[in-house]
Amino acid sequence: MQIRPLAQADPDRPAVILHPSATTVSFGELETRANQLAHYLRHAGLGEGDAVAVVMENNAHFHAVMWAARRCGLYYVLINTHLTAPEAAYILADSGAKAIIGSSATRPICESLADHQPGGLPALRIIADDELHGWHTYPRCVADQPGTAIPDEREGDLLQYSSGTTGRPKGIRRPLPALTPAEAPNPLAPLLGAVGITGDATYLSPAPLYHTAPAMWSLAAQALGATTVIMEKFDPEQALAAIQHHRVTHGQFVPAMFVRMLKLPAHVRNSYDVSTLQRVVHAAASCPVEIKKQMIDWWGPIVDEYYSSSEGAGITFIGARDWLTHPGSVGKAMLGTAHILGKDGQELPAGEPGHIYFDGGFPFEYLNDAEKTAAAQNSHGWTTVGDIGYLDEEGYLFLTDRRHHMIISGGVNIYPQEAENLLVTHPKVLDAAVFGIPDDEMGQSVKAAVQTVAAIDATDEFAVELLRWLRDQLAHYKCPRSIAFEAQLPRTDTGKLNKQPLIDKYANQT
Repeated sequence: MQIRPLAQADPDRPAVILHPSATTVSFGELETRANQLAHYLRHAGLGEGDAVAVVMENNAHFHAVMWAARRCGLYYVLINTHLTAPEAAYILADSGAKAIIGSSATRPICESLADHQPGGLPALRIIADDELHGWHTYPRCVADQPGTAIPDEREGDLLQYSSGTTGRPKGIRRPLPALTPAEAPNPLAPLLGAVGITGDATYLSPAPLYHTAPAMWSLAAQALGATTVIMEKFDPEQALAAIQHHRVTHGQFVPAMFVRMLKLPAHVRNSYDVSTLQRVVHAAASCPVEIKKQMIDWWGPIVDEYYSSSEGAGITFIGARDWLTHPGSVGKAMLGTAHILGKDGQELPAGEPGHIYFDGGFPFEYLNDAEKTAAAQNSHGWTTVGDIGYLDEEGYLFLTDRRHHMIISGGVNIYPQEAENLLVTHPKVLDAAVFGIPDDEMGQSVKAAVQTVAAIDATDEFAVELLRWLRDQLAHYKCPRSIAFEAQLPRTDTGKLNKQPLIDKYANQT
């Protein structure tokens, strides 16, 4: 996968546009910068299979770093900028990175890393747009490097770390293809084709690039020649402004972003022109049916969906029109074959929820954890990432919840996603988390934490009203016994709830 032919054919075409700053990097500039950094990394001794850690915000350098690593045959490790220095240091050590690249915005983390690295930081340390003792300043340090390709190009890949919401994050590593970038296929070509992304597209990426999908989709879109508009930070109104200003044709969102855009006042939503949109896609977390219906009512039947994981164990896809006849489904398998297994490891009939396994997906391992790698596979070699769902008679997959989110109350399995999906459709609710807390009698009881659109609504009276509203629409055993209010729920930038802090907070409260 590469951008070189595009950089040669149309060097002035924008490859990256940051929003709202409008900082722009052309394909010609991106190719030159990637080549210069690739030479620098090679001269520093990094070879095929080595790793380089990246701890940067969405900025004008991020894609050049990823393209440089890919053409050097390196694994690039993207570190969440919201992690503390000890958390980032753990990933740095676990990945065995031989180089680290930071930025002015992440300087506080970079400065503190050495205090949490008993073995010392990697020998090669680079910081963009800043000065830091013992670190080389980028892009000044590569200014004298050739802008042409290194002679021994090999295809690299992303070494992504899980979000770590149920423990320490794990590195997810796929084998390198042992090909040159020119020979290596675009791994996302089927998905990009399904949503109609071509070299003529303008693709909006509103999420942080340190996550798997934003990183991989933006690179894959650039490899086709598409211009990628990268939001420096997600804001619901700024997302609409970006679509209008840059005449965006395609984009990828997560359901939490849909909710935030829908909760904008109607006059604000309707003041932006989104008519250039041809198709958008969402993933990362389950989208409540009513929320997706509202998005389709607003943007038209152009809201597609795929289901996958950082591991790439399998991929399903469903177009908007197909979804309207199968509401709630995440589609049919596009990569691999989906299987639903019971606790005994046997396949379950249509309509019965169980553990989702795939065969035929991308091979992977959990870095430095052979036990976890083995536990993700069954005797057939099929893999699972812990999700629960079912297949209907036509082979459409429906997600129920994550295995570790399941609540067992009085011996009954309760999947909190159902209550969460309903809660966020209430006009006064912006976000919701439902989880289990210890209960002496029932084992676990169902608790909810809610973030309201307006802080003034976070009252005991509204909690009672909301519980009554919920129980009118959902079986009582699935409903929370009580509701608490939070100013902000602990959600990752890709929309996944980290429920553990909430469980810890409310476990000992009645």
